[in-house]
Amino acid sequence: MESCRGRMAFMTLAALSLGALGPSLGAQTVADTAAIRAVVQDEITAWDHGDAAAYSRRIATDATFTNIRGQFFTGRAAFQQQHAAIFAGIFQHTTLQQDIVSLRFVTPDVAVVEVLTAVSGVTHARPGMTFDHQGRLRTRLLQVLARQGREWNIVAYHNVDVEPGVPIPDPR
Repeated sequence: MESCRGRMAFMTLAALSLGALGPSLGAQTVADTAAIRAVVQDEITAWDHGDAAAYSRRIATDATFTNIRGQFFTGRAAFQQQHAAIFAGIFQHTTLQQDIVSLRFVTPDVAVVEVLTAVSGVTHARPGMTFDHQGRLRTRLLQVLARQGREWNIVAYHNVDVEPGVPIPDPR
């Protein structure tokens, strides 16, 4: 009888704990989804202003970064340096559109976001760069974000260009 009461007490406590956490976790996910969407929006704003420091603000200090050329870098400083170079060069005065096509929480503190991008206004294309029928560079950007303290930061950023003939929807 004592073990049955103990088991019942444990199950009741567990159920109450799960019930108490359930709504909180759901509300947290809504807030976290909005925060991650804001990170993507901030990227657009920073890109359109050619501001490498602002574009790099949410990159974790030890993040990994693979660009559309396949170059691999580690850390916020390298990310910012690469973006300062492209904003002063081939992507100077360009605009960025980004559409989130998938946002998935792997854990409550880790999210994977896939974004379709379109960069318009490229005037100094590099050999091998391909553009869609509207003259835009199209890419698929995969970002892994982790909650670090109270903020969501990008811990992995992997960008690949979309080759001609590969079906891809227009940005909204």
